[in-house]
Amino acid sequence: MESVEELKARIRKLNARATQAKMDLHDLSEELPTNWEQIPDVAARAHTAYQELLAARRTLAAVEA
Repeated sequence: MESVEELKARIRKLNARATQAKMDLHDLSEELPTNWEQIPDVAARAHTAYQELLAARRTLAAVEA
């Protein structure tokens, strides 16, 4: 099991990844209809990033409680 500090470090990395995925999705939306074929891939990456971030935050909350 990860220590609280390791978990917080992982959350920081996941947060950065999720933020980048959000910006990639935003950038793609601004370029539409160019690259519309990439929507499912970019959206899936954003969804996965936020799903992992939320799970890590829940784990941290449970550990700290």
